[in-house]
Amino acid sequence: MNIKFERSKEQLELVKAMASADKAEAYEAQQAMAEFVGPVISEVINTAPTLSNIFSDTTYDFDDNPSIPVDLFYDITDEDYIKVWSQSVPGGLPSNTVIPTASEMKIATYTLDSAWNFDKRYARKSRLDVVAKVFSRMAQEVMLKQERTSANVILGTLADNAANQLVAGTSTRLLPADFNNLVVRAKRVNASWTKGTPAGRVGGVTDLWMSPERMADLRAMAYNPINTVDSDGSVASGADSGLTAPDAMRSQLFSAGGFPSFYGLAIHEINELGKGQRYTKVFDSLYNGTFSGAADDLILGVDMSAGGLIRAVAADPESNNSIQLEVDDQFVSRQRKIGYYMALEEGRVVLDSRTIFGIRIATAAS
Repeated sequence: MNIKFERSKEQLELVKAMASADKAEAYEAQQAMAEFVGPVISEVINTAPTLSNIFSDTTYDFDDNPSIPVDLFYDITDEDYIKVWSQSVPGGLPSNTVIPTASEMKIATYTLDSAWNFDKRYARKSRLDVVAKVFSRMAQEVMLKQERTSANVILGTLADNAANQLVAGTSTRLLPADFNNLVVRAKRVNASWTKGTPAGRVGGVTDLWMSPERMADLRAMAYNPINTVDSDGSVASGADSGLTAPDAMRSQLFSAGGFPSFYGLAIHEINELGKGQRYTKVFDSLYNGTFSGAADDLILGVDMSAGGLIRAVAADPESNNSIQLEVDDQFVSRQRKIGYYMALEEGRVVLDSRTIFGIRIATAAS
């Protein structure tokens, strides 16, 4: 992700004025740049990340104390108490809190910030590329913190509910049977409050996040057998176990190199999942059951239609901008530096654990 400036006369003059010997003029130009770039960074941050975009935004004014009426998200005839997953510091371990369904729940918020500076000589020379790179690095740093925070909350929720919502893979590679088992498990977990069929048959998994290796398993279905049982219902083995995918499906896999969706589930690829990767290790550290971050892979499934994952973010009531980008005034004239400080106040909670599922793939030992 990179922020670029158009090399226009107005922007060149604005950047050059940021290094003016007149302190008042320099500060005014620096502040004007902050007001111009702030909304751009806010838009980039809200559209670029992966896991952090799973959460639905709800805004509140700066210096306010955000809360959620829990009874609007739950059927109060189903449970008297629920467990809500959140964290009070960015990047910290997730925790769950038991609260009554008929209550107003306060959201613990935290601040994600970043500060960068550059030499004034780049501004005097109107080096738009250097100034743009500074703002890009600030946005990237906040995005990285958002991703880590989101992953901790989501994976912590799955680890705590893995007994019902983590499906064991049928092989050392991803197969259609794994998708099928996940869909069935999600339907069972998302029953109505009477334990029957929900209205409109809603509830389940809509999106999957998986590693490049599991995406390779999808492509491999074009030329590898996909069945897990023989015609008599026994485990597939021997010469009669090589059932291939339908010709239409294999043709699409060959031509497209993969599917944007499978069994009606949207597919997303991220490098942080996979054997020995960051998110897999995080889940391993949070889960007490059978799972090895060094040997196993995790596929993350989320019901994006349920609205149970909430991100409360502070926003300016006038501009509706969530990014606070300000001139960093810690530098004095002899340091010949121009600095900026960026902050974002937010809080993430999982109100309904039934929106998060997973598939454990026990990969072959390397």
